[in-house]
Amino acid sequence: MSTQADPAQPAEAAGPVRGRVDQAVVTAPHAATAGPVALTTAGLTLGFGTRTILSDVCVDVRRGAVTALIGPTGSGKTTLLRTFNRMNDRVSGYHRKGDVLLDGRSIWHPGVEVMELRRRIGMLFQRPNPFPMSIMENVVAGARAHRLVGKAGMKDVAEKHLTAVGLWGAVKDRLKDSPFRLSGGQQQLLCLARALAVTPEVLLLDEPTSSLDPAATQAIEELVRTLVPDITVIIVTHNLAQALRVADRTIFLNQGRMVENGETRQLFEHPAEEETAHYVAGRFG
Repeated sequence: MSTQADPAQPAEAAGPVRGRVDQAVVTAPHAATAGPVALTTAGLTLGFGTRTILSDVCVDVRRGAVTALIGPTGSGKTTLLRTFNRMNDRVSGYHRKGDVLLDGRSIWHPGVEVMELRRRIGMLFQRPNPFPMSIMENVVAGARAHRLVGKAGMKDVAEKHLTAVGLWGAVKDRLKDSPFRLSGGQQQLLCLARALAVTPEVLLLDEPTSSLDPAATQAIEELVRTLVPDITVIIVTHNLAQALRVADRTIFLNQGRMVENGETRQLFEHPAEEETAHYVAGRFG
């Protein structure tokens, strides 16, 4: 059983840009933005059928930091994110050139097992996707599939990770209940606990708060900041204020290109490219 159970989606998820960022009321994280590299893209070109989504993307993703992928709908953010753990591999018409390196090794190397890759590079999807099993079984599903825990240790694993995401108090007396009785925000926290239970090195977040209310969104954002530097996080977001709140570094994609990549506050306040300046000011997208 895999914890990556979301159906493959070749197209970018739709969602409006949230307009101009009020930079006076948001605070960028203060984590280090330079350091070892977790993931590297080398001349990466991605597409489906005759359509090219991204061309010649070359970027390093810093270990132990939160990196945001921003850009208009259709700019390739989700396609790039899903490539990092090979979620696009079986999508009809998917093609690529170039490479992605995890710790200096190609993720398509013949010696790389996809299931193990997806343990090391976990993913939280745009909409909550609990499995049709109990709350506790959801949390331990991936850990059990990867043989990271025996039957005797399952409740301890469930408690540890449900506590980590702030859900233990709400569900500790109903671990055998269906997860579909939880609210949408609670379901997303459950899915995050499930992703963390397999001890990933990198966590991919595909607009994880787009369907949540403000309180649940705040809870997810606060949790994301607690994950670093132990886990490298890459988040796709259309919400520019969210990128400022949670991300150490930001990558701006537009029209199939990586336009700019750098420290988040620098990119928003002093962008190197006019194209970036227009986007973060809400003048297009």
